[in-house]
Amino acid sequence: MKYVRFRDPAGSIRRGRLEDDRVRFGNQTYALDGEEIDVLAPTDPSKIVCIGRNYADHADEMGNDVPDRPLLFLKPPNAVAGHGDTITAPAGKDRIDYEAELGVVIGEQCRHVPVSDAMDVVEGFTCVNDISNRDDQEKEQNWIRGKAFDGAAPLGPVLATPDEVPDGASVQSRVNGELKQDGSTDQLIFPISELIAEITSYLTLEAGDVIATGTPEGVGPLEDGDTVEIEIEGIGTLENTVRRP
Repeated sequence: MKYVRFRDPAGSIRRGRLEDDRVRFGNQTYALDGEEIDVLAPTDPSKIVCIGRNYADHADEMGNDVPDRPLLFLKPPNAVAGHGDTITAPAGKDRIDYEAELGVVIGEQCRHVPVSDAMDVVEGFTCVNDISNRDDQEKEQNWIRGKAFDGAAPLGPVLATPDEVPDGASVQSRVNGELKQDGSTDQLIFPISELIAEITSYLTLEAGDVIATGTPEGVGPLEDGDTVEIEIEGIGTLENTVRRP
């Protein structure tokens, strides 16, 4: 099943089922990319826990070593954007990058989850674009300026239940239609179950929180007016336009 969170013509926020490119809520249906509804991020997280360098080729392209345990950082709720939104990057920066990532949406409040039970707390999956301000990321250790600015975490377009997403799902990005990244989830250094166990050994995950699992090689810069697409097998395509003031 795939679910779409949206604002209906009356202004109410709903969650409907996606059926053949139409969103069904009750006895109403709407076109997913039509003008009747505003498609929102598929979840309203209290936080996004991001994983750095979880693909060996990406660590190599950035000139970094592969970590010996998951490298964690946070994006706050203000970073969330939805499918179709225009993302305004911080002004005066030389390099703003795209990063295609599988997002794991947590289904229940959880703490100290063992690896063996980790998938039981997963509601589903979505696409994430971990938009990164490299200028400031290179100058600070906590990456607040580099990773946590407004709109730095587009999510969507849907929440797909686990049965929809195959093992080894492809993870791709395109900029203005040109393929930039082409990896798969079987390249993850730390798999999803290990990430959940590690994260919940330190902090509580709430229902709706997202884990961004890392990006494959091929990241690169975005220019003013670029359209960036993140496509993950079994989920769909998240699309946003970027504004560089």
